[in-house]
Amino acid sequence: MELVIAYKNYSSWSLRPWLLMRVAGIDFNERLLPFAHNNDLKDFAAQHDLPARVPVLLDQKRVIWDSLAIAEYLAEQFPERALWPTDVTLRALARSASAEMHSGFMALRQTFPMNCRVQKQAAALVITDAVQRDLNRLAALWARFAAAKADHKDEGAFLCGAFSIVDAMYAPVMWRVRGYGLTVSDEYAAWSEAMYALPAMQEWLAAAQAETWSMPQYDQAGEQ
Repeated sequence: MELVIAYKNYSSWSLRPWLLMRVAGIDFNERLLPFAHNNDLKDFAAQHDLPARVPVLLDQKRVIWDSLAIAEYLAEQFPERALWPTDVTLRALARSASAEMHSGFMALRQTFPMNCRVQKQAAALVITDAVQRDLNRLAALWARFAAAKADHKDEGAFLCGAFSIVDAMYAPVMWRVRGYGLTVSDEYAAWSEAMYALPAMQEWLAAAQAETWSMPQYDQAGEQ
């Protein structure tokens, strides 16, 4: 398998399947295409008749694009890894929340792009009402997951107890909230610490910090 990604510092969609595969122990090679600094992504997209976006998973002669589609494909190919929760109730909640992340939280995502190297304080940033609504929605979701885990007597550190696709889908939110000094809830903070402590997440962070590419429009995001 080969996973095509972009900048580890900035590419939130790339992080999702990369982290999922690392945590699950699925072997793959990675190919990083710095789309803002050369034409490699455009050339790759033209070769495979795809939109010029990452991530893309190449497996045998199959081409799978979009983070959630890749996650679903991996869940089918590696059923023994339990990439979705095995309990049907938790699995339904995880799928719903993953789909919401895929299509929602636009104010948070647009105002505070993922930037693993950024360290800012919320007091110096513009927190719009739309962003605050997204943060409130995150708090409500985390409370819902906490209640679901309590019902199943599961005390695991991640959203459904064990790490699963839904954690990977929300992984870039961890960097956004952490890097810009935002606040969500106590349940969210505990999950964020568990995510940050993952060896795979630390591997991603080290690679992001080592990158020399810069995108000023992202580095200056959220500032007054």
